[in-house]
Amino acid sequence: MASRRPSPTAAPYRCTECGWTTLKWVGRCGECQSWGTVVEAAEQTGITRSVTPVAPGAARAARRITEIDTQDAPRRTSGVGEFDRVLGGGIVPGAAILLSGEPGVGKSTLLLEVAAQSARAGRRVLYASGEESAAQVRLRAERTGALHHELFLAAETDLATILGHIDQVEPELLIVDSVQTVSSALSDGAAGQPAQVREVASTLIRIAKERGLPVVIVGHVTKDGTIAGPRVLEHLVDVVCHFEGDRQTSLRFVRALKNRFGPTDEVGCFDMTGSGIAEVSDPSALFLGHGDPEPGTCVTIAMEGRRALPVEIQALTVKQSAPNPRRIVNGVDSSRVAMVLAVLESRMGVSLSDKDVYVSTVGGVRLVEPAADLAIAIAVANAVHNRKVSKRLAAIGELTLTGEIRNVTQAAQRASEAARLGYHTVLDSSSRKLAQALNELKVRGMPREEAVPEF
Repeated sequence: MASRRPSPTAAPYRCTECGWTTLKWVGRCGECQSWGTVVEAAEQTGITRSVTPVAPGAARAARRITEIDTQDAPRRTSGVGEFDRVLGGGIVPGAAILLSGEPGVGKSTLLLEVAAQSARAGRRVLYASGEESAAQVRLRAERTGALHHELFLAAETDLATILGHIDQVEPELLIVDSVQTVSSALSDGAAGQPAQVREVASTLIRIAKERGLPVVIVGHVTKDGTIAGPRVLEHLVDVVCHFEGDRQTSLRFVRALKNRFGPTDEVGCFDMTGSGIAEVSDPSALFLGHGDPEPGTCVTIAMEGRRALPVEIQALTVKQSAPNPRRIVNGVDSSRVAMVLAVLESRMGVSLSDKDVYVSTVGGVRLVEPAADLAIAIAVANAVHNRKVSKRLAAIGELTLTGEIRNVTQAAQRASEAARLGYHTVLDSSSRKLAQALNELKVRGMPREEAVPEF
């Protein structure tokens, strides 16, 4: 197969994504590592082009920032409170929102619920589906109860036809599912190619800004979880949200990765059910065990964005005679668990070298923050000595290699949420040392009849 070679007089090749140049054509950009973006640059003619200034009209004249009225862009609710939480309080007119997520996580179900709730609020909604037929979307709407006469549906993959639907329907909310399935005749290549994605997204965003029409765009993800297509797609939109969840559980999270109108540390919680998607406004009980306290359990207060959630950590130790004991973890960082086990054995004298250790969270939640170190240490120590802790005790703290308990971020909010949920005793950095925290369990954390011996 003949390779492309530039002639001696040919212009260098340039990446359309980052501007990287090379003297010969390559399939992958050497700077941004994007595939298929290196094209032959325009030949330099030496002629400097100038742009003629155009006087703006009165409506577009520059104004002092203090004279701009924010009432021109009031937020309006989408009808789904958890989605509004992530957006910063609601949808801003003219905003371009990009929602990404793995296949099958529930992106279309969530947006169909948003469309139905907006239609029930009296706003006309246009749902443009490029992946499913109109009949398929109707079947899902019947199952989830999302039918409404103000919700218009169009199964289109041509950008010009979608723009025609916008002129005909005149919606107050536009949902495009998804940007990788829509193509424009003004750009070469098949749908989903970087040039097509860039053209479609820029056109939709221009329509959103000109008409004050909020647009929600669904984006596919690659194998490593990043949004497929050119990186400029994330720069063009106003809000980037990621919809995530474990296929083994029904819990789903929406996180804001970029938000020009609000914070990016908010998290929306949803429960995927057979009849659609439901909001979980208070997920406090999702990650806690049920029944009486058992040996080897401890509750910590984890942070999901700005939301404090109680999470129960369970530990189990099994004596064995093999030379290499097993360390099995689920929902927690294996390296941090190994560090906690080393501190317990070296600093506290808890024998673990002859035991298999299993550590897991309840409810499928994953903890990656160091604030769970103290709870892991208490759960493992109590599993070894077959002790129970009170159900009204929570442990919050980072554990160092010296056995010191350090303070964690948003400690005040964690303690306030623990008190609201009925955890009367909170072990934290005020105990200073792990040995002191374990000894305080018999004083503050447990009834007198469940007192533990001192370490």
